[in-house]
Amino acid sequence: MTCTPDNKSKGSGASGAALSYHEGLSEQAQMFLTGPVSTILLPSFYTLVCSISVPINIYALLAFARRIRPKKPAAIYMVNLAFVDLLFALMLPFKISYHFEGNNWKFGWFMCRVVTAAFYWNMYCSVLLIACISVDRLLAVVYPIDSLSWRSPRNTIIACVTMWVLSFAGSVPLTTFDQTFPLTELNITTCHDVYALEKITFLKVYFLTLCCILFFLPLLITVVSYTRVIWTLSRVQQDSPGTSRRRTRAVLMSLIVLVIFVLCFMPTNCLLFAHYLQLNEGFKKNWNASESSYALYVVFLCLGSLNCLLDPLLYYFGSSQCRKQLSNVLRCKEATERSDKNITHSSDSRRFSLKPILKSKKVTNY
Repeated sequence: MTCTPDNKSKGSGASGAALSYHEGLSEQAQMFLTGPVSTILLPSFYTLVCSISVPINIYALLAFARRIRPKKPAAIYMVNLAFVDLLFALMLPFKISYHFEGNNWKFGWFMCRVVTAAFYWNMYCSVLLIACISVDRLLAVVYPIDSLSWRSPRNTIIACVTMWVLSFAGSVPLTTFDQTFPLTELNITTCHDVYALEKITFLKVYFLTLCCILFFLPLLITVVSYTRVIWTLSRVQQDSPGTSRRRTRAVLMSLIVLVIFVLCFMPTNCLLFAHYLQLNEGFKKNWNASESSYALYVVFLCLGSLNCLLDPLLYYFGSSQCRKQLSNVLRCKEATERSDKNITHSSDSRRFSLKPILKSKKVTNY
């Protein structure tokens, strides 16, 4: 995950967690870069995520834009989350091509920087927006009257813009370093997979700060918020079916958020944080462990793209307008199928009823 430059590689860029490079890559590192995990499994997984995520998020944006008026805070947050996921999914074809080509980047140094930054930007923007949704749920359930002035569309838009700016500012430094690295041993040019040591001090501070501010702090806020929401709802007497439904939705939404954090975001950030926390100038002894950690890191980063498929569940459980819209769509579909069956049935009945008449006419004419 770190890289020691030799004389030939001195001066090359640095970014993120990457493979070690000291007078050539180890056999283990070369096997990973050319093996089926990074050249077949990862791009296939990205292809699946991209093919499902793009239409789902486009439909979600169209539904919010045309049929759902985003006046409620939950709907505004969902629109931003869907837009973030769509932008991320549109970047996936570059990663898919890169891995299918044997981890050989063919789109130039600029696009390598953009795609790398986009991965981190999507992850942290999604984390921050989900944290905002959890705070909004907290205000709506625990402080329903006092929070009316705070939960206005204007303040919600300001919060979303702030989250976009924070996540963008956190990923911008990744565009200032050259992410590409030519490997003569394999005759390929990697992107965000191999880097040099000269920027390691800055990167250590950068990634530790990034993980703490844009992941662990929002994670803490989200867990505390949903814990308070569930605790508040558990104290309310179940004297109405509406209270029971609210409690069920709150629990389901909490579980979905927990799954998104644990499955998509936590492995990548924990491994990244642990790596840079133990990193020092004497890390040369741990090259093999570093390369093994890097393989896990790449797999976890790929697994993190699943949030594009799980976020639509938040749209449903977090927005009453979205639930109504989906119910209307399903009702329309059922009504259409019912009408089609009725038309088919009536036409069949008419056809069968005409047969005796036609036969009687034939007999009379004969």
